[in-house]
Formats: sequence, structure tokens, C-alpha cells
Amino acid sequence: MRPTLLDPLFATLTTLPGVGPKLEKLYRRLFGREDVPARVVDLLLHLPVGTIDRRSRPKLRDVVPGSVATVAVTVESHRPPPPNRPRLPYRIETFDETGTLTLTYFHAKRDYLEKLFPIGEVRYVSGVTALYDGMLQMVHPDRVVSEAELDKLPMLEPVYPLTEGLTLNPVRKAVDAALGRIPDLPEWQDGAWIERTGFPSFGDATHTLHHPTEPADILPEGPAWSRLAFDELLAGQLALALVRAHQRKLPGRGSSGEGLLRAKVIAALPYSLTPSQGRAVDDIVTDLAKPHRMIRLLQGDVGSGKTVVALLAAATVVEAGRQAALMAPTEILVRQHLATIAPLAEKAGIRTAIITGRERGKERTETLERLALGEIDLIVGTHALFQEEVAFRDLALAIVDEQHRFGVHQRLALARKGEAVDMLVLTATPIPRTLVLTYFGDMEISELREKPAGRQPIDTRTIALDRLDEVVDAIGRALDEGKRVYWVCPLVAETEGSDLAAAEERFADLKKRFGPKVDLVHGQMKGADKDAAMARFSAGQTQLLVATTVIEVGVDVPAATVMVIEHADRFGLSQLHQLRGRIGRGSDRSICLLLYRAPLGETAKARLAIMRDTEDGFRIAEEDLRLRGEGDLLGTRQSGVPGFRVTRLEFHSKLLAPARDDAALTLARDPDLASPRGEALRHLLYLFERDEAIRLLRAG
Repeated sequence: MRPTLLDPLFATLTTLPGVGPKLEKLYRRLFGREDVPARVVDLLLHLPVGTIDRRSRPKLRDVVPGSVATVAVTVESHRPPPPNRPRLPYRIETFDETGTLTLTYFHAKRDYLEKLFPIGEVRYVSGVTALYDGMLQMVHPDRVVSEAELDKLPMLEPVYPLTEGLTLNPVRKAVDAALGRIPDLPEWQDGAWIERTGFPSFGDATHTLHHPTEPADILPEGPAWSRLAFDELLAGQLALALVRAHQRKLPGRGSSGEGLLRAKVIAALPYSLTPSQGRAVDDIVTDLAKPHRMIRLLQGDVGSGKTVVALLAAATVVEAGRQAALMAPTEILVRQHLATIAPLAEKAGIRTAIITGRERGKERTETLERLALGEIDLIVGTHALFQEEVAFRDLALAIVDEQHRFGVHQRLALARKGEAVDMLVLTATPIPRTLVLTYFGDMEISELREKPAGRQPIDTRTIALDRLDEVVDAIGRALDEGKRVYWVCPLVAETEGSDLAAAEERFADLKKRFGPKVDLVHGQMKGADKDAAMARFSAGQTQLLVATTVIEVGVDVPAATVMVIEHADRFGLSQLHQLRGRIGRGSDRSICLLLYRAPLGETAKARLAIMRDTEDGFRIAEEDLRLRGEGDLLGTRQSGVPGFRVTRLEFHSKLLAPARDDAALTLARDPDLASPRGEALRHLLYLFERDEAIRLLRAG
């Protein structure tokens, strides 16, 4: 149960004056949470991006057009539009001793404006200025007050991110009302830490950010914002530590054997394991033998051999007479895993099967029956695996690929399919150290750093789109030499107002030129059609595959040696790196062409330069974090992983280690959060919606 003290913060926004159901819908869109009601706490954590500073009062001759200005002017005359042309603007002429200013209103009510601006009186007006026909004007001033009301005019006002239909004034009014709802909360941060950092209380920090007295008050690196960022990081680290402690408390079941099945798989490999694959397998085998549950993250660069390590982990539990499951987010990826695993598993005598949304009827029923009887050792599937009708005889190991596309709930749903299930999580997105701590603090970590032997470096070049004809000619020469080529486009079909090359249009153009050698695959195709297109390309029946980013993960065609990425400047670094990883998988030299539209912005230029300079996914991930921020990097914007609401890692990453240490120390001293500070920390977990962790506390 959420502490009642927090109820005012979790009330819906419609409880604030002036916020009706229509506005509440706009707030949902603004907060990126359209499926749940907008609440007071969401508004309080929606922080300003700038301020309007009204402290200086320039004379009209000193106003810089295009800036926000607050000026004292005398009203000279009203110029309403002629009765037969009501669409023309209503103009009010004003002046001071140095110049003139025209105030312009559209669709204005005459009597309202005459009352607001009596002729001959002084008014203080604030708003954006502009030059029109050489004359200084201000359209729809933000604020208009008389001399008597001047002290009510906020000298510094916050500016918020908005969405279509929402303007600043109603947001500010709602924020003011929300600030009045903040209860007197217990202090959950450590006293010595607060003294050292000089952080204000939660309530004071929130007030400062929404009612700044200096522009610097709202800087992310300032004490107020840093206070809230530390709160959020501490809540996250505490929740991860509680999940970890809960996992450790639950009894595990050791799975060990003599390694005979592992030896058979290794003998069937066409190459030897890399040193880091060997270390990862040793770590996993050691973990699996312990009477605690394993929860380990295996992160490796594109093509570093994670699937093989996963198979060796599965072989360990199969040898102990138990079962393993491998879950991946897309059907293409699931079938790709099976293609890698099946021949090796067969040589080792491991029985495999697949289950996705596409397996239906008799075939599906038979697979489920064999799984329940223990006649399948390793099942590979999409999230169809954690549906109710899927039952195992004895699931010992759950392997989850591309973890960040599954929430913690889904991870745990698969683990509940057996008794004391060990968990191995794979990701091909090398994750910067700060993010590993943030999202995967509840896991041990293994990294695969090398590529398998015999792989050659990829030659990466950047080319402006106005040289497209030269690129197409070069692709023609590559096809004549029998090479296989990916051509990646960002969209499936042209959308209104978008100049991005569409996969279907590019396919039509290239098909005209190269005929039946060209094929198409994109996310809106039926699964069977996608697989058929991939199979034709893999078998060499087609040579040029036009694709959207559906080929980003898991597609493995060693014969493909050329990749063209159109509008590469529109992709994130990690995504470009993933896409490029589809080539360079065989022993032949590979080339990647990044096409961009000139001129390039600074960030896009930096991104493409890094792609040319390195193939090290870990370095690329660090750069991507620096250039883009955590949400885009892990796909959290789309994936349901809790992205940060106030923390910005480019400013606050140095707070992560202290938050982690504090969480660990707190739980070592007070594992049930029963002390006064522990009680306060429970408020924090609820405030940042990490209450899953409190449920684990209650479950013991």
C-alpha cells in the first residue's frame, strides 16, 4: 500500500483548478504516458528548459528585436480593424521617451483591449519583440500589468516543454497549484551526504526549479535539479538491490555435470572459442553449479558469438537432466538463433524446438506436449514462451536475448515457468558502464570483446546523397562480381512531409535497374514473407536485399559483404553499428557506405566520423550516450523500460556510484527498510514508481 502521505501527489491532474478532461489528455501526451491518467507528481517532475527574465527594463531604443523584453510604455491610440475586414489585426500604438512600440492582437475583443489599455496610461508589457516594416512590435504580449500590479509580475518565469494545444500560462498555473500539494515528506537521503553536497530538501528543490529566482536555479547541474536526480538514481539502485537480494534469498538448484555435452558442442564448432567466450562459459558453469540463482548479463559486440555461449550454458543444464528456454523479441531473431543452434545441438544430441506466434494447430500442440513431457531439451521462442499454456517438465535456465526490449516483469514471467530458474540475459548492444549500473545493477556481467577468428575489418565510408548515381553504379559492379548487398532505408513508404527514402520506392528503382536480383524485406510484411525473402537472399537466389531496420539484429548471412545505409545521419550510432554488423561475418573484405544529405549538423557529423574511425561497439556506445542520452540508446522510449524522468546522465552520471553505494550500505544495515530512514526510503520508492521492489520486501 502506498503511504497515504503521498496521496495528494498521485491524485489525477483534473483535481487541480482549471484542468479538465480535455487538458488532462494533452498532459498525458506531454508526459509520454497516454495510456495512464496524468497525475500531480508527473507535472512536478516535468522540469523547465529555460526562463524568461524580466528583471531588466530596457528603453524601447535598447530593445533587441527577437528577444523577450519587459518595457514600460504609455498607451497612445487604438487601431481596430475596419468592420468589413475583421481578420486584420487589432493594433495599439504605445511609446516611451526613446521610441514607439506597436502591440498587435489577432481575433481580439475590442472592449477587452480598451479596458486593458486605457489611452494615456502607463502599462508594463512583456513578450517577444520583432521588427515589422522597420517598426518594433510585440504580438500578443505574455503579460500586461499596470504600475500598481507590477509587484505581481514574476521577474523570472520558467519555460516548459509543451505539446500541441498546451500553452505556457495554463501549465504555469497548474504547476503553481501542484506545488501547493507537496506534503511535508520525511528526508530519505543520508544526513552526512546532504551536508556534504548542500542539497535542498525534495520540496525546496521542486519549488526552486518551478519558481527560480536566478536563471542558474534551473540548470541540470545545479543543487535543486541534482537533488531530484540523486533521488531518482537512489530509488533505481535501491530497487535493483532489493530484486538482487530477493533473488539471492530464493533457494537455487545447482545444475552441474562433467561437461560432456559442452565438449560435443565445442567439437562441432568450425572454429575455437575466443578467450572471452571461454571465460564467460567458465563463469556461467560456476554460477549454475551453485545453490543460488544465477542472474548474469552477457554483453558482446555484434558477431562476438553470444548464441554459442548461450548454447553451452543450455548444454550444462540439459546434461543435468533439465531444460532451457531462449526468448528473443522478434521472430526473425528467434529463427536466426535456431539456425545457429540447431546443427550444433543435433551433433551433441540436444533436442530443440521453436515456438512463436506463427506455430499453430497440430504442430504447436505437439511441441507443447513434448515440452511438458521433457522430450524437448531447449526451446527457442518469442514472448509466446511465457503464455499460460506453455509448461515445462523442469525448466532450469531462462536465456533472454536483447534484454532491454523486455521489462523486468517479462523476465520474471519466464523464470516463473520452473522452480528456482537461473537467468542468462544477452545483449548485442554494448552498454556503457554507467548504464550497466543503472539498468542491470541486479546482475553479474560477462563481456565478449573479441570477434571470432578470421573476420576482417569493415571499410566504412561516408558519401553525400547527391552522388547516389555513382553508388548505384558501384553496386552494379559488385553484383556482377557475385557479391551480396544490403540496402537499408529508414521508412517503409513515403510519408507526408518526409523526404526520407522509402524502402518500397528504393526497391522499385533498383528492381528496374537490376531485375530479379533485387528483393525486399520490411517490418510490415507477414512473418512468412519476411522469412522467404531472407531465405532467398541467404541462398543467393537474390543478391541485393532492400530492407528497413528489421535486419538490425540477428540476421546472419556470411556471404553478404556490402551494405548501403541511406540517410545514415538520421540513425543513432548504436543502430548504425548494429546494422553494419550484418556484414563482415565471413572471411571476405566488406564495405559499408553511409549516405547522408548535406549539409550535416554537428552531432550527425560527429556520429558518422566515429563510425568511420572504429568498429569497437563499446567505444561507440560511450559516444552514443554522450551525443544522445540514455533513453534513445537503450530504446527505452519505445520499450517500456523505465527511462529517467529527471536524471540526465551527461550531467548526473557522477551521482550514480554514490547512489549505488548508499543503496548497498542501507540494505546491508536495514534489509527490511524498517528503520526510520528505511521507512522514508519506502516513500522514495513509491514516489519514483519502483514499488515492485516493496512487493518483494513484503513477499520476503
